[in-house]
Parts: sequence; structure tokens; C-alpha cells
Amino acid sequence: MSKQALCVWVAMAVVSSAALAADKKDDAMLQLASKSGCMTCHHIEPGAQGPDGLAPVGPAWKDVSAKYKGVKGADEQLTRTVLQGSNPYESHWKGKVSGLAMPPNHVAIKEADAKQLVKWILALDTKK
Repeated sequence: MSKQALCVWVAMAVVSSAALAADKKDDAMLQLASKSGCMTCHHIEPGAQGPDGLAPVGPAWKDVSAKYKGVKGADEQLTRTVLQGSNPYESHWKGKVSGLAMPPNHVAIKEADAKQLVKWILALDTKK
């Protein structure tokens, strides 16, 4: 095997293992989100409809990721929102979702799991 062919093979193996790891992480986060009730109101991709053809109840996670890209402290802020809920009078998703506010979820998800899920959401590729 030539040196160039070996380099190509190694690069492909690294990319494949990274994709496999990402798929496993995605599966784990989706299972956590489903088990915690998050998927009742949220979708990953923008454009999904909510109940009875209305706007979705909560924002799509790729929209959340795009909105908070590069915002310092976004992971802490969003983890707090997941656990404590949000104020309907301060909603910045008004007109884009049918829900008025996020309810507190501290009984449905542990703080460590919420932190992990929020970090995953913020890392979603918003270009796909």
C-alpha cells in the first residue's frame, strides 16, 4: 500500500469513527429527550407543525442553536430555563411557536442530564 493510499485510508477511518460517535451521541440525546418529555413540544428541524396544524408548541432545536450560537453563558441560561421554565411575558419565540412559555421540568430531567442535552442542542449543525 502506498503512503498516499494509507493516509487516505486513515483519514477515512477517523471520519467514519467520528461520525459513528456522533450518531451514538445523537441517539443517546434523543432517547434522553424522549424519556424526559422534551419531544412533546420540540422538534429538531425547523418547519415542523404542532398539534392541529398550528405552529409547533416550542421552538425547533436547530433554531435554538442558531439563535444562541456564540452567546456567552447560553448553556447555563438554557439549562436554567429547562429546569425552572420561562416567563411567558418575556418570550422571544412569540409568533413562531404556539406555546406561551416553557414549563419547569426539574421533575422530569436531572440537572446533569439537562446540561448535557442543552450542550448537544447548542452544538447542532444549523446548516443541514
